[in-house]
Amino acid sequence: MTELRVVIATPLSDELVEMIRTREPRLEIVHEPQLMAPADPNWMKGHDRTAEEQTEYERLVDTAEALYGVPDQSGEALARTVAANPKLKWVHTIPAGGGAQVRAAQLPDEALERILFTTSAGVHAQPLAEFCVFGVMAGAKQLPWMQQEQRAHRWGERRPFALLTETTVAVVGLGSIGRRVAELLKGLGCTVVGVHRREVDAAVDRIEPVEALADVFASVDAVVLSLPGTPVTEGMISREVLERTKPGLTFVNVGRGTTVDEPALVEALRDGRVGLAVLDVTAVEPLPQDSPLWDLPNVVLAPHTAAISDHEPRLIAELFVENARRFLDGEEPLNRVNTDEFY
Repeated sequence: MTELRVVIATPLSDELVEMIRTREPRLEIVHEPQLMAPADPNWMKGHDRTAEEQTEYERLVDTAEALYGVPDQSGEALARTVAANPKLKWVHTIPAGGGAQVRAAQLPDEALERILFTTSAGVHAQPLAEFCVFGVMAGAKQLPWMQQEQRAHRWGERRPFALLTETTVAVVGLGSIGRRVAELLKGLGCTVVGVHRREVDAAVDRIEPVEALADVFASVDAVVLSLPGTPVTEGMISREVLERTKPGLTFVNVGRGTTVDEPALVEALRDGRVGLAVLDVTAVEPLPQDSPLWDLPNVVLAPHTAAISDHEPRLIAELFVENARRFLDGEEPLNRVNTDEFY
């Protein structure tokens, strides 16, 4: 006997739908793949439907007690669905930072209290952490200089590269991603300083409070940002913080671009305070064509793709199954969205 009607609101393969159905038979799974784009890494781009298909899609999600994915990955669509569907009890967001989608919906307090929102946090920790290690190593081994010499067909001077065992890295934000970054960097011999609002169990040499951010930037060789995008973190990496950076700093961001004063970062890249920026995220995405970040020689850009791996859809589906079990058994869910700060 089924106990919860789940509508798949985002692209998902038939195989993973069947896996969910098999592992938690108490779920009534509703899956209409013809109303969505094919299940591939570009699912965030959405799907163009005819007017008739859009009507049918909205009718479908409005019958859900639980949603696998925010409708059309849109806060506006989520707000419409919540208003139209008083039976909705739970929404599982696909991004790790799905709290931003909930915040964008601007839901009334009644809805935030009635509906459980969860995210896919943790699923992306390994690929993002590996990208961060790449960024730190690219800075230590002077990737911009090597690329410059190669493009100029110059067999450049012999110069020393920094050793990771003599590199101090600050990891700002010790959620699941930041903790995995710290673990990998410690394994490579780095000294790791965590920056977090509270003490947590992480593979770091010490944890500094957020209030000490400028002092941390002044003392480390590299910074990794894994912060969520919330009103509290917006602009946290301010001009004042960047002005304190140790010259030649390596700057890696896999959190949210809104946490950084981007014009100030550009200035720091131009004057050498930041030697290299490795960015998976920017303040506006897609990055505007007139952004200086495109052409600066000491910037490496990834189009918000560092989290993607071939395992991502399966891991998210498995997380959903576990949370479905917890939901039905009255247990505390994993990755509940904080509906005060929306992370």
